Amino acid sequence: QVQLVESGGGLVQAGGSLRLSCAASGRTFSSFGMGWFRRAPGKEREFVTAITWSGGSTAYADSVKGRFTISRDNTKNTVYLQMNSLKAEDTAVYYCAESGRGRYRLIVTTDYDYWGQGTQVTVSS
Repeated sequence: QVQLVESGGGLVQAGGSLRLSCAASGRTFSSFGMGWFRRAPGKEREFVTAITWSGGSTAYADSVKGRFTISRDNTKNTVYLQMNSLKAEDTAVYYCAESGRGRYRLIVTTDYDYWGQGTQVTVSS
C-alpha cells in the first residue's frame, strides 16, 4: 500500500515561510510525478504545483508563482514545498499526491491515484 506522509504545516504570520515535506513509502518510483493541491474552507481543491521525478520539470499555479518552490529528493522518496511570502489567502489544507499510471498532465486532480492525509497551513494577518 502506497503511503504519503506529510509534515511541516502550522501557523505562520503573513510574509513568513513554511516548508512542507511529503515522504512516500511502500513503492518504487514508477509514477511520472508528484503534486501539491490545497483546499480552503468551503472551497474546492485546487492545483498548486507539480514536479516530475526523472527530469524535475515543474509547473505552478499563477497564484503561487515566484513565492512557492517545489523540489524532490529521489534518494529519500520525498518531495518538498517551500512557501515564502505567505498570504492570508494561502490558508488551506495542503495535500501531496502521486500521479497515476499513464498520467502526464499533473495539473488536475484526476491524474493522481494516491493522496496524503493533508496538513493544515494557517496564515494570520
